[in-house]
Amino acid sequence: MKKILFIEDNTEIRENISEILALAGYNVLTADNGKAGVSIAIAELPNLIICDIMMPELDGYGVIHMLHRNATTKSIPFIFLTAKAERAEIRKGMDLGADDYITKPFSGTELLSAIESRFRKTDLLRQELAPGITGLDTLMRTAGKSSLKTLIEDHSTYEYKKKQIIYTEGSNPHRLFYIQTGKVKTYKTNDDGKDLVINLYNEGDFFGYLALLEGDTYKETAQAIEDSELSLIPRQDFEQLINYDRDIMQKFIQLLANNISEKEKLLLDLAYNSLRKRVANGLLILYNKYKTEATGNAVIDMTRENLANIVGTTKESLIRTLSDFKDEKLIEINNGIITILQEKKLANLQN
Repeated sequence: MKKILFIEDNTEIRENISEILALAGYNVLTADNGKAGVSIAIAELPNLIICDIMMPELDGYGVIHMLHRNATTKSIPFIFLTAKAERAEIRKGMDLGADDYITKPFSGTELLSAIESRFRKTDLLRQELAPGITGLDTLMRTAGKSSLKTLIEDHSTYEYKKKQIIYTEGSNPHRLFYIQTGKVKTYKTNDDGKDLVINLYNEGDFFGYLALLEGDTYKETAQAIEDSELSLIPRQDFEQLINYDRDIMQKFIQLLANNISEKEKLLLDLAYNSLRKRVANGLLILYNKYKTEATGNAVIDMTRENLANIVGTTKESLIRTLSDFKDEKLIEINNGIITILQEKKLANLQN
């Protein structure tokens, strides 16, 4: 049973709302002033707090300020309840971190609807959503925004040929990219002119977002690995999307930045692993990235140059290592296409 804390100094309103919430199946806690409400919230850790603004001893703004300074209560969903409907008052409450705002008078149905909507959203934000368009579309639909898929479809789709540059390191970001079809890599070039692949993107992936989030230039170059179709979402639309709600923004960033641990692992591999181990890990990364339910095969179709850039070696050294793997029956190579025969042995390959 979900626990709701209701903070209200008016006895009649407090009792009526408590009865409505109890009948709706909630465990109700009450406080008749802000100071008492803060104490109860810290002790009981309710699932949701509904709080009046104008109260003695400590008003609603003071309540939310104190609760957000406490690590155990700062993430509890918070709904303001007040007779004031002025825009400035609403904005002040939302700036302090309120999740919703209900003005008096209101019906029991209106209050219960707001509570249920907040719980649905909170439950969703605590879930691990599917990557790419599926998870983001679910998130935005639950948040009450129009479908992200519609946002993508409303913008132009551009075709990029194989090896065509999409953006370059040091340039200013103006849009978010979404891959309709094809594959894209991002890479950095050192002073000797050698490329190191930073990330790989497939159909359903977004890229180019870190520069937008940081408000800085691109730190890498993006290039189409094969003929690709990309949706280009203008920067202002992207910013409007993530600024809609603080919880949505946090989850959006989490979904888009889910490749950070993979990138850190790649850097550790480059620093400490042998060439054989790096090539084995690179093959497995590509297999896991590009395999499909339709084929289900451990097949990799990528140029030796791109594969060498992923594992941080020369093309010649890569080819020699692949030849060794072929002789050891770990992989098979036909017409340049690599088929993984011993996935577990590659994963457990020692330095």
